[in-house]
Amino acid sequence: MASNNQLVVPQARAALQSLKVEAAQSLGVQIPADGYYGNVTSRDAGSLGGYITKKLVQIAEQQLSGR
Repeated sequence: MASNNQLVVPQARAALQSLKVEAAQSLGVQIPADGYYGNVTSRDAGSLGGYITKKLVQIAEQQLSGR
């Protein structure tokens, strides 16, 4: 199943991929080599999503505060 998500800023693709890798390493979750996350447990996928969201909020807060 293809993803219909479109990036608002396509140049951010590499940074988002880097964030996924960082999240997976931090949480000890294996990233599928083929990019298919269908075999990742719901718990692991939720943990990855939560970690990524938390980091994105931190980045936004830093940018808004001028740091």
